[in-house]
Amino acid sequence: MNLDRRVLGTDTGHRAALAASVACGWLGGVVTVVQAWLLAHIIAEVFLAGADRAAVAPALGWLLAAIGVRALLGWLSDVAAARAAAGVKHELRCRVFGRLLERGPVAAGRERTGELVNLLTEGVEALDAYVGRYLPQLVLASAIPVTVAAIVLGRDLLSGVVLVLTAPLIPIFMVLIGRLADGRATRQWLDMARMSAVFLDTIQGMTTLKVLGRTRAGIEAVARAGETFRASSMAVLRIAFLSALALELVATLSVAVVAVEIGLRLMAGRMDFEPAFFVLLLAPEFYLPMRRLGAAFHDGMAGVNATARLFEILETADGEGRVADAAMPDRPTLRLEQVSFAYPSENGKPRPALNAVDLELGAGETLALVGPSGSGKSTVARMLLRFVEPDQGRVSADGVDADRIDPDEWRRSVALLPQDPYLFADSVEANVRLARPDASPEELEGAMELAHAREFVTALPEGAATRIGERGARLSGGQARRIAVARAALARTPVIVLDEPTGELDPRLRADLDESLGRLLAGRSALVIAHSLATARAADKFAVMESGAVIDQGCHEELLVRCPLYRSLVHAEGGGR
Repeated sequence: MNLDRRVLGTDTGHRAALAASVACGWLGGVVTVVQAWLLAHIIAEVFLAGADRAAVAPALGWLLAAIGVRALLGWLSDVAAARAAAGVKHELRCRVFGRLLERGPVAAGRERTGELVNLLTEGVEALDAYVGRYLPQLVLASAIPVTVAAIVLGRDLLSGVVLVLTAPLIPIFMVLIGRLADGRATRQWLDMARMSAVFLDTIQGMTTLKVLGRTRAGIEAVARAGETFRASSMAVLRIAFLSALALELVATLSVAVVAVEIGLRLMAGRMDFEPAFFVLLLAPEFYLPMRRLGAAFHDGMAGVNATARLFEILETADGEGRVADAAMPDRPTLRLEQVSFAYPSENGKPRPALNAVDLELGAGETLALVGPSGSGKSTVARMLLRFVEPDQGRVSADGVDADRIDPDEWRRSVALLPQDPYLFADSVEANVRLARPDASPEELEGAMELAHAREFVTALPEGAATRIGERGARLSGGQARRIAVARAALARTPVIVLDEPTGELDPRLRADLDESLGRLLAGRSALVIAHSLATARAADKFAVMESGAVIDQGCHEELLVRCPLYRSLVHAEGGGR
């Protein structure tokens, strides 16, 4: 198993706890030597020298003390290792989750949710065995046998040589079996991640499966993923049992060799009983750390595979290396200059989304993006929200490169009002306050009033304290959008991005929401992604997009005259001059 130094390279406290675990474990090994010597001495005195209980009472006292100290050191070693493992798990979980949030929804959307959930739960928990058992045992498997061998060599050269010559057999078998197990363990981890992803996809798509009458197909997909995981798990277990058998056999035979050569010399009168018994007691202790390492090896393999995936996420470079040394202007003019961008794809071939786009959103201005689906409108919005960074070109605010402004500070100046807003399984008030937790009750009430949300919120069982369920399950689509409008109003950002917020609503709700949006946008800059031109008709100017490029810009009347694509979009909706 490879030793991944990155696991402990984040906090010196974790390394200190691990070092304490190793130190206690090694001291426990030294106490074991003392315990073996005391036991050999007591037995020799009682059975060979005829000593009575009073004569060996001091030695018995020291033996009991050694047993107690060994138990205490073992407990301290386990506690220190558990503390190191808990610290590593907590830090890695926080770092990976923070990294996913930092990368934004576009990058996170390329990952399968079920796999990420499995990685941050079962995957991180697998580090218990890796950090808490395997890593300390990796050091102890060298330190304790070396200590024991040095002591045995000093007491009995032949037995020491036998220990030294047989010791490499266990690591050799571990390496041979480890090479076989490594691929199987990786396969098991991937199968478990896939099973988690398939299960979550099936649960989230339950409505679709029911409507299409494909419930049985969903069950079968989960069953197939489960069977694949079962098969790979059994393959790993077979190797683990084979490894345990091989290591126990090698250790037992090695101890037997030591016992035979000691017994023959003892019977021939060429060795005294006390040193012979002392060495015989130490022989199993010599091999015990390596046997424990073999057991910990298989326990920690899941942690190794999880660690590799965790650091793959942590070390993904998404615009790193930039220096944020400028502040976001209060009322910025946002510009995209010759911006090009392509989404990565699974086959390694980038998928172009924007091509040399030039756009300007002035302070207090409303700009509508129109064009067919797939023309790049949503990618422009993501660019202004700093969810993606341009491959080429420049994004700026009042002439300041976006690279020089911290993304979090940038986003505090840009709000998003999507067509399908995400609401958390919390109260209405908590969902609105996400925009500004420190807002006063009066400001919260004003935001609700602006969004025409106060009437229906007051009618809820507990008013604004009513919990609305996952994704706002207890609210209608129109109510959910009003909560989103209230949230955007409370944010008080100078720039807002709207993604067809009034789409698919009945005329009365659309009129109410249009009135709310009119008040919301007063004095603000707005980028409107217009899937329906009716939504964008009040914009100050329009930008027509096709195949990732801006093919024309201007007001409604100008574009009707000179832009065939815009004219066709207007006529398709039954509009005209």
